[in-house]
Amino acid sequence: MIQSEPARDPAPMSRGTAIAYAIGLPLTLLVLIFLPAGSLAWRPGWVFIGVFIAAFAVSAGLLARFNPVIYRARSRVQAGTKGWDKVLLALMLPIMVAVLPVATLDAGRFHPTAVPGWLVLLGYGAMLAGIALATWAQAVNPFFEPGVRIQAERHQRVIDNGPYRFVRHPGYVAALWLFFGMALALGSFWALLPALLAAALLVLRTRWEDRLLQAELAGYGEYARRVRFRLVPGVW
Repeated sequence: MIQSEPARDPAPMSRGTAIAYAIGLPLTLLVLIFLPAGSLAWRPGWVFIGVFIAAFAVSAGLLARFNPVIYRARSRVQAGTKGWDKVLLALMLPIMVAVLPVATLDAGRFHPTAVPGWLVLLGYGAMLAGIALATWAQAVNPFFEPGVRIQAERHQRVIDNGPYRFVRHPGYVAALWLFFGMALALGSFWALLPALLAAALLVLRTRWEDRLLQAELAGYGEYARRVRFRLVPGVW
């Protein structure tokens, strides 16, 4: 009887890479928010950063406890990622990041239209819900990677528990909430434009990824018949 090879998880990040992430990401967040705003005294920016970092710190702590391998899977775009997905990522990631400077340039420097306070609170609610949903999805899915591929070396299987009981791509639902939530939390209507464009690319990615999984991942077709909707229960 031929034994299958053991599953091989991605290599861990080097210490230098981990340090670069730990230092670089907060600094990048500060630059994206306060450079367009034109002042470090812009209070909404500090509120946003405090909430954002606190939420992701809680998320990181939960994932470290329940699914620590996710840090290896999420550390880089892995070998074997589909070429079309690399193109989509190259388009989508800068547009997604642009939500922050567009929002702070709008609300922090020019103030053309005041976003009502209840919408700002709704934005924070959507942002926190997105982080919570993404954390839940990553906690139950060890195959949650930044790129689209079939992870044969990891013995990828269908995940159908947690939020995957309700929609097939809960991580993308979380990303949509984040896109629009960040724009409104920072008090900007203009930032909804890059959020909308990033969302359109994400919906396209969902369609293409789902097609790949149905064609190449064992058991996914049967799962798709049970969980009919990709992103929105009752709609699509």
